Amino acid sequence: MHKSLLPLVAALMAGGCAAGPDYHRPEPKAAAGGTFIMQAAAFDPLAPLPDRWWKLYDDPALDELVAQALMANNDLRVAAANLAKARATLSEAKAGRLPSTNIDGGISYGDGMQDVGGAFTQDKAQWSHNGSIAISWEADLFGRVSRAVEAALADAQAVEAARDAVRVTVVAETTRAYLDACSYAHALAVAQDSYRAASDSLKLVTAQEKAGSVGLYDVERAAAAAATARAAIPEVEALHQAAQLELAALMGGTAADIPFAARRCVLPPAPVAALPVGGGADLLRRRPDLRQSERQLAADTARIGVATAALYPTIRLGGTGNVFGNDSVKGSDSLSFSVGPLLSWSFPNISVARARIRQAKAQGEASLAAFDGKVVTALKEVELALSNFAQEQIRLSSLEEAQRRSARAHQFANQRYRAGSISWLDVLTAQQDMLTARAAQAASLQRLSSLRIDIFKALGGGWNDAAPPAPG
Repeated sequence: MHKSLLPLVAALMAGGCAAGPDYHRPEPKAAAGGTFIMQAAAFDPLAPLPDRWWKLYDDPALDELVAQALMANNDLRVAAANLAKARATLSEAKAGRLPSTNIDGGISYGDGMQDVGGAFTQDKAQWSHNGSIAISWEADLFGRVSRAVEAALADAQAVEAARDAVRVTVVAETTRAYLDACSYAHALAVAQDSYRAASDSLKLVTAQEKAGSVGLYDVERAAAAAATARAAIPEVEALHQAAQLELAALMGGTAADIPFAARRCVLPPAPVAALPVGGGADLLRRRPDLRQSERQLAADTARIGVATAALYPTIRLGGTGNVFGNDSVKGSDSLSFSVGPLLSWSFPNISVARARIRQAKAQGEASLAAFDGKVVTALKEVELALSNFAQEQIRLSSLEEAQRRSARAHQFANQRYRAGSISWLDVLTAQQDMLTARAAQAASLQRLSSLRIDIFKALGGGWNDAAPPAPG
């Protein structure tokens, strides 16, 4: 490089600054960092949710299912491909900091023209060769390139957070499908037991009717109760099969790939300790969708700088070298070169640039509003999940009491019927109450297991990555 250009290059390197606003993370409302309003004995507000929260169930089969889903799930494959694309885009943006080069060359054959004393004469056909090399480097004086890299980095981090959000969903839904398969297996066993009990009662009352001790009315009531109990079985079987198919799909398989663990499970496991829910500050750091929204805001803020840089000149430093030769052009005459800065500036027509700045600023405001909205939604989802779980836990406790008492009432009714103090209709009524209580308890157990997953999912489900690195 020519010595006269060195001071200019040094000045450009030292004086460069990034146009547009510098990004600062938004501060959520103070209320968002406190403990959750909903509290219950089943929750631990001091312990944050661990990354691998499904291990709280202490179920090796569940651990294996989640591991397989994380390897084979098709949605995760899509998310991983999107992340690879975003990182490639970041590499492209970083390449803007490097010099660009272009090399051309060729050989041709044909007639040529020669300047002899101001008059052009035609030479004989001959071979000609030519070549050129150009090197150009943009002096990022106003930060267009650095802001573009900053935006691409934040975009890649947003896509990475989206990938983590898919992971949270896959783990949560895999666990839910497994627990549903276990819960519906339990409910199916209850429904089948209820049908057997109703069938036994029908056989008994039918025999008594033949003996003349009861009438046809009692037989019809018993038969109706047995049919009602039998009708509940197909619905539960369908739900059980649907949960197994959902689990297989989450693991990237088909109906033939339903895990054996889901087929043999007959009772849903429960966490071995109180649910660690932490507080609002833990939630804001952990949820991938909030991280994705915050990174999107950072990218849109950087793009304001990219748009603002268009108001100022673009300066490129570089040089070119050319060679052309044939039978007539030889030696030093065949070589040429140039070196120096190149300035490009749209001034005074900058209305397009200013319009793009307004567009970028409006997009930044929209991204900030979207982030604030997602924070509010995340807090609402957690509070709602905690409330639903706590209320369903109370309901399940009442249903378990109702099941115990209805079973005892049915036992007493049988004893009193044998003693001749009540009619068979009273026994059927007590039996129906018992079967209804058992079915309600099984359904509540399934709902409670699913609501527990809602809590884990709303809390973010782990992958609490460190804060994104500073743009560079």
